[in-house]
Amino acid sequence: MINPRNPPEPLVIGLTGGIGAGKSAVGQALAERGFLLVDSDKDAKAALDRPEIRAQLVEWWGAQVLSPEGTVDRKAVGGIVFGDPQQRARLEALIHPLVKAGRSELVERARREGRPGVVVDAPLLFEAGSDAECDAVLYVDAPREVRIERVSRTRGWDQAELDRRENAQLPLEEKRRRSDEVVVNDSTPEVLKHRVGEALQKLQGRPRRT
Repeated sequence: MINPRNPPEPLVIGLTGGIGAGKSAVGQALAERGFLLVDSDKDAKAALDRPEIRAQLVEWWGAQVLSPEGTVDRKAVGGIVFGDPQQRARLEALIHPLVKAGRSELVERARREGRPGVVVDAPLLFEAGSDAECDAVLYVDAPREVRIERVSRTRGWDQAELDRRENAQLPLEEKRRRSDEVVVNDSTPEVLKHRVGEALQKLQGRPRRT
């Protein structure tokens, strides 16, 4: 029996999968179960707007990375880093420590509030080594044609852009192999929530990575 004065440590679940697979939808399904969400992509974008980060990017790549309003042009930055692995690594080394610090704060908040856990939605979970901070990793899968339709509708990308982005990441087969459970997101939101619940039960019943 769980002692209410000593609740279990929050379970830190990392999300990974193909672009457009629906990691955010899985994150929301877990949020409905009381988990706190770490949106690493959102946090990384916010970090780009910090004055010291903006100044560093201009020093590296010039004023071309700024919009007419003086903010960081994320599309321009993306054009640089997705075409050059060295520049991408350079940017990640600058941004990831800030994102990691934010994650640590959220885990502590989950502990204080007695939450069941924290979900880390990070596009480069394995590539950045963020899986080492997770107790378990959940792979979100969806058919390729479904993912293409989603990114076309929500991001305006074509198949070539999806391929370009994914080719800059760890192969999907490797991400899946290194994950602890898989959730297939190819049906209705209700079906997805049910599948997430089943996967969560399995994750909660197995030894933690950390």
